[in-house]
Amino acid sequence: FARQAITTVKGKTFLENATLHQEVFGPFSMVVQCDDAEQLESVISELEGQLTGTVIADENEAVNYSGVIEALKNRVGRVIFNGVPTGVEVCPSMLHGGPYPASTDSRFTAVGIHSIKRWVRPISYQDWPNDLLPDELKNENPLAITRLVNNEQTNRKL
Repeated sequence: FARQAITTVKGKTFLENATLHQEVFGPFSMVVQCDDAEQLESVISELEGQLTGTVIADENEAVNYSGVIEALKNRVGRVIFNGVPTGVEVCPSMLHGGPYPASTDSRFTAVGIHSIKRWVRPISYQDWPNDLLPDELKNENPLAITRLVNNEQTNRKL
């Protein structure tokens, strides 16, 4: 087991030392102490892609930090307001991914109903005889699955 550790660093030091930007696995946290919102924006902009970013503020404070929040939106897959990233719910709106290197493809999520899209590849069949198509595409719909046909969800035979 690794011992837990927490460290602090000044924003200026963090910005000048790329080694401090590296991800650390295990029970470790680093608090970057920024002089002002402008320096915080710079720190966030230097980060690589992250899964999540949390804003802890009340609504009045958040309005005053729109630049910080905008910088955060460009670096994370999920922006959290006064919450924590644990307990990821599996639901249609959940995103658990982010810009590289948080995920290898920021268009996809690792959690939720859309996560399967990481493992599929689109392919289309043009002008193929019905008998040679995969069952999922045959006009008679032998699998009785719901499909999108002419922009309409249907499980009918064509």
